[in-house]
Amino acid sequence: MILIVKHIDIEGPGTLGDFLKARGEPFRIVELGAGEGLPADPKAFKAVVVLGGPMNVDEEDRYPFLRPENDFIREVLKAEIPYLGICLGSQLLAKAAGARVVKSPVKEIGWYQVQLTAEGKKDTLFKGFQPQDPIYHWHGDMFQIPVQGKLLATAEGCPHQALKVGSNAYGLQFHVEVTDKSIKEWCEEYCAVDLPGRLDHAQSMMDDYWKHKKAFDAQAQRLYQNFLEIIADDG
Repeated sequence: MILIVKHIDIEGPGTLGDFLKARGEPFRIVELGAGEGLPADPKAFKAVVVLGGPMNVDEEDRYPFLRPENDFIREVLKAEIPYLGICLGSQLLAKAAGARVVKSPVKEIGWYQVQLTAEGKKDTLFKGFQPQDPIYHWHGDMFQIPVQGKLLATAEGCPHQALKVGSNAYGLQFHVEVTDKSIKEWCEEYCAVDLPGRLDHAQSMMDDYWKHKKAFDAQAQRLYQNFLEIIADDG
């Protein structure tokens, strides 16, 4: 079974959940923001996926679940359980591996291209990746690369877009899981702070979703399938 960790109700597994259901892959969702606790033993799961959220990795006083989550991810790394972190999940991976999370040179909210590094081009997770296809972002922070980590993807505005720690732990600064519902809910919840007075940008992101949907969904499906292959190789 795959464990999926949520931090806030509106940032769920999206198309990743749909993908796993369609392939008969069992998964369990733990909602930390709703007061649910993490399992005692991460080794009970064949993989761990940690989703996004509006909090900073260091806001442990405001979000008390972040401290035990950090310990949990360290145990995941120690046990070499396949891990996929999306946005906040990628930053939490970097933190658990000893790296800092800093402000991104550019706050990325919308559709951006990312480029694979030499390491990324030969990594299984990015097999078949199409760098010309824009991917959705919503973040103001950026992970640094831990000593034992590798940078897999980069971009002009935010140079650290994807990382790998050890043999099978991955972090994506961007969102591959979003749907039209996700973007709509995030705009309603976050735009007042992140995009004050920019309702035009919120609308353009929705317009671009439908423009990019076919290629974007195909890109996500490739990454999900690649991650399942990584899990299978580990097992």
